Amino acid sequence: MKKLILTLALAVGALNFLRAEDMIIPISKDTEILGQMKPIPVALTGFTGEAAEVLKFDLYVQGYSFVSPDAAQYLINGTDTGSVVGSVTDKFARKVVLSRSYNGASLRRQAHAFADDIVQATTTLKPIGAGKIAFKSQRAAGSGEIYVADFDGFGAQSVTSDNAIVAKPAWVPGRMALYYTSYARDNPDIFFHSLSTGQRRVVAGYSGLNTSASVSPDGSKVAMILSKSGSPNVWVSDADGKNLKKLTSGLEDSSPCWSPDGKWICFATKKAERRRLAKIPAGGGEVQYLNTTGAANPTEPDWSPDGKWIAFTRQAGDFDICVMPADGSLPPTVLVAGQNPSWSPNSRTLVFNHGGNGHQTLSVLDVFTKQYKDCRRATGSNSQPAWAR
Repeated sequence: MKKLILTLALAVGALNFLRAEDMIIPISKDTEILGQMKPIPVALTGFTGEAAEVLKFDLYVQGYSFVSPDAAQYLINGTDTGSVVGSVTDKFARKVVLSRSYNGASLRRQAHAFADDIVQATTTLKPIGAGKIAFKSQRAAGSGEIYVADFDGFGAQSVTSDNAIVAKPAWVPGRMALYYTSYARDNPDIFFHSLSTGQRRVVAGYSGLNTSASVSPDGSKVAMILSKSGSPNVWVSDADGKNLKKLTSGLEDSSPCWSPDGKWICFATKKAERRRLAKIPAGGGEVQYLNTTGAANPTEPDWSPDGKWIAFTRQAGDFDICVMPADGSLPPTVLVAGQNPSWSPNSRTLVFNHGGNGHQTLSVLDVFTKQYKDCRRATGSNSQPAWAR
């Protein structure tokens, strides 16, 4: 645990930047069509090895494509000898929109920072290069443990060592802390775990099922699935598990998530023997069902941080990642095969898992272009990812 704490502290250490010139070029809102946006063509020259790998991964999963200089809109050039130095030229505007040097961190961290600056200089997106994910990782013949890594799977470190079934990690917004389910006490209990101090405590340890914790945007409340009254239903408590309140009474409720304003909880349930997505006021009230026509058996919803979208898994033989407007104005769009989607802070990129034959791989997806890359740095069978916000 000391190693984990030290590494996480170093990962968020300061980078020293030398800024030359920035310019924001917004993407038209008219191009926000799920899975149909054309990627931004860029040419990358001068970078090698790890720096080139990071830049290609980060930019590809945020909607860029790599082409020849003649076909590019932006020319990205630089070096990675000792440290990262880079510039971006807008061919159409005939000007340099970014020029910067990086130091004070590893070469990999510098490359992530340069990719972030490229995104900020050429779009209106929030950068994701410093992002963290938590996930379940299972080795052969093992029960699995909870891990934390960079969003591309690099530097994975174990959080738990329970040697027991674990599931469903969920971040506390703005903190290095998680909730997750573990069978460490021979029952599926929900634990709170501070990654900064190593402190761990049981939040929900009732007889029966305690799982799928989801933390409110302000960190003060936790939604979860408990079967303490019979069927698995959505309950809400304070962050420490106190002041518990039952919200739903369905037969098979699962996978709660919060709207970014904290007013609603979306979850999966059954109505008339059909799997449905629904939402309910966070303080309790009437259940409202969402229209997911064309996406059978929806489950595992996740509400985007900007409030616009709900990603979820559909099961129609295989598992698929779907996204729909949160207001129900359009039917769901099926994007790629996979399950357990989790939004990044930019409300455009998802992490999810896919695979078969007992082996799952983490992958990062750009929702608007359908471009995705596997997180090859994360070894083992990895699933149930959650992106820190």
